[in-house]
Amino acid sequence: MRFLCDEMLARLARLLRAAGYDTRLAENGAGDTDMLREAKAEGRVLVTRDRELAARAAPGSVLLKVGDVGGQAQALTRAVPIDWRLAPFTRCVMDNTPLHEATAEEIAAMPPQARAGPGPFNACPACGRVYWPGSHVKRLSARLAALARDAPRA
Repeated sequence: MRFLCDEMLARLARLLRAAGYDTRLAENGAGDTDMLREAKAEGRVLVTRDRELAARAAPGSVLLKVGDVGGQAQALTRAVPIDWRLAPFTRCVMDNTPLHEATAEEIAAMPPQARAGPGPFNACPACGRVYWPGSHVKRLSARLAALARDAPRA
């Protein structure tokens, strides 16, 4: 399953990417027609807080009525089958690019305390960010696990 989130859902888009979902975030100021076209052309579920946009995209859309990212994630899970443990930490949370194993050069550029950790170390070929299992990953892993635990059973 692939998603297109409207610009109001940037935090949810990053959470979906952390879980491993191919999730595009609409450009700031993108028009409804452009988002509808993109969702249809790329086979993406359009996730939005805009009632009119959701109605125009139906049935390939999910309207979220809650404002906080936790509530949005839960509402999305009730609307479509989300596996929050799909492929954690395999996509860049900022730009959606699939990550690759970090090279020795990329690892050398990391902070010394991060390099000393157990890994794995992954990097984004598009933006150059390097990811390692630090405290942020631990917190995000716990959040994904809680969402998976709370997901409705099929």
